[in-house]
Amino acid sequence: MPADGGTPFHIGELATRTGRTVHAIRWYETQGLVPGVARDEGGRRLYVELHVGWLDLMERLRRTGMSIAEMREYTALAVQGKVTLRQRRDMLAAHRERVTQTIAEWKRALSLVDRKIGFYDEWMASGHRPPLVPAEKTPGPKPPKRKGR
Repeated sequence: MPADGGTPFHIGELATRTGRTVHAIRWYETQGLVPGVARDEGGRRLYVELHVGWLDLMERLRRTGMSIAEMREYTALAVQGKVTLRQRRDMLAAHRERVTQTIAEWKRALSLVDRKIGFYDEWMASGHRPPLVPAEKTPGPKPPKRKGR
């Protein structure tokens, strides 16, 4: 455990401080996503302030769609220290691009839901079915670039 980690505490306090269940914390740990957990003389897990932030990071990465395998890779790189800064940065940059694409897809989906709500509002207000509005066209895959001849 790092010397500058502050006063260690047990899993119940970590659960209280993070809003996660003891079961969830243990799951994250068994998945290799919570590095540096020490144990006391009785074999109970000891956590420090660093683990509070680490669990928050892992939860946020999971919510953004990062796979458990990628989270494990990121954690393993972080444990190696400063030598992996570029790899971690590049990994997060690639993930950021995927998140950005997902957000754009969700915005298009939300737009459709909003249009359908408006459709039903108009129908209920007028008593007559309004004309259907065509769905927004979503861009398909880009054609491959042709090399000059």
